[in-house]
Amino acid sequence: MPHEAISVFDIFKIGVGPSSSHTLGPWRAAQRFVSSIEKSYPLTDVVSVRVLLFGSLAKTGVGHGTDIAVQLGLAGDDPVSCDVNRIAAKIADIASMKILLLKGIHEIDFDPREDIEFFISESLPFHPNGLTFLAKLKNGENIASTYYSVGGGFVVQENEPLSTGASVQLPFPINRADDILHWCRKTGLSISEVVLENENTWRSEFETREGLLKIWKVMQECMYRGCHAEGELPGGLNVKRRAASLNRKLLKNARYENYQQWIDAIRNGGNSFSYTLDWVSCFALAVNEENASFGRVVTAPTNGAAGVIPAVLQYLVVFNNGDSEEKIVQFMLTAAEIGSIFKKGATISAAMGGCQAEIGVSSAMAAAGLTEACGGTQRQALMAAEIAMEHHLGMTCDPIGGLVQIPCIERNTMGAIKAITASQLALQSTPDFAKVSLDGVISTMWDTAKDMNFKYKETAEGGLAVNVPLGLKEC
Repeated sequence: MPHEAISVFDIFKIGVGPSSSHTLGPWRAAQRFVSSIEKSYPLTDVVSVRVLLFGSLAKTGVGHGTDIAVQLGLAGDDPVSCDVNRIAAKIADIASMKILLLKGIHEIDFDPREDIEFFISESLPFHPNGLTFLAKLKNGENIASTYYSVGGGFVVQENEPLSTGASVQLPFPINRADDILHWCRKTGLSISEVVLENENTWRSEFETREGLLKIWKVMQECMYRGCHAEGELPGGLNVKRRAASLNRKLLKNARYENYQQWIDAIRNGGNSFSYTLDWVSCFALAVNEENASFGRVVTAPTNGAAGVIPAVLQYLVVFNNGDSEEKIVQFMLTAAEIGSIFKKGATISAAMGGCQAEIGVSSAMAAAGLTEACGGTQRQALMAAEIAMEHHLGMTCDPIGGLVQIPCIERNTMGAIKAITASQLALQSTPDFAKVSLDGVISTMWDTAKDMNFKYKETAEGGLAVNVPLGLKEC
């Protein structure tokens, strides 16, 4: 059976919030469009560029920063390295001067109000997250390219195969959870060891480990920033940040000057159930408040669900004797493979599957990663992933005002707690007696996604988005 080769670094991507499908994906699509022009023409031949947003990108694009993302992508900024503190000023400059510097080198007239169009009532057939770029050249020629942001920052150009890694031959091809078990039984390796062998197809083991630790460092920095940032989130809902005040309350009068001293202070504060629970919530809140503020986060597997993996991994490190590079790498390799099989067997796009495809998948990933890092068997890790997703089935995506804030931020705290509970259940269970398999729950999730009304798929046309009377101010 053909398989899609997805790397751990396809699942975990460094980017800018608030949404992987509505921000990071369109940003990458804009970069790809500019690069495609460069292959055939000098950028100085470009006279104008227009961007057309369709479906979910049009309906919730402003709240998710899609219009901002495409401008930054066209301007040559990269989500991994750009100065996030300069984003607002740069977008304001483009709007006021009505000029965009294409890839940072070629000036074109560009008015965001006129040149970014939102086709709210139209959706392209391939995927709800579609966008088209139109460029006009000096010689009168017009160039048009359509892209689809299919979730988790993955981007597919129109008529391009979904699987860009199909030509890569992995030693242990995996499409389903049963495939993972097959290779683990055949080799005697753990899930993380099987995944690491596959990663060796792309790079050395040292590079993979170093890359994962870099990803973890970005997560740590995001949590630390979020736990010390005050004020309200942008967008007009006037949502107050909560992580910083909770951080102060839990640490009382503890003094610290950097991340490591902060972690030491948390450890010294106690280990009761309520204390631990509060910190897991605080970690998750911090990440997604940063995400909502166009901060730098890691898709895990999406931006909207970016807080679950860091919160659970931080729980492992701080409260569960997991402060070793080996356990961190184990956790992340295992978690990434679970995210990969959900992407292959269902979806990680809320526009396709609702919030079960984001928070549900991230919770399943975290549950499996935690279980392996805590010494669980391969079957217990898969059982933990199944339990976590089973209790997210049917969860809708109904963001108020199209913003990744209500209910998205709190849902990350719930996804993290469910992941820890699922892991504990699996570690204290015998998988032989489990009635539901991970493959079974993935199939069920996909069936549920297909049956779900479009109103509950990141359109802000149903659920809390229409039943909670919170008026938006001018942004």
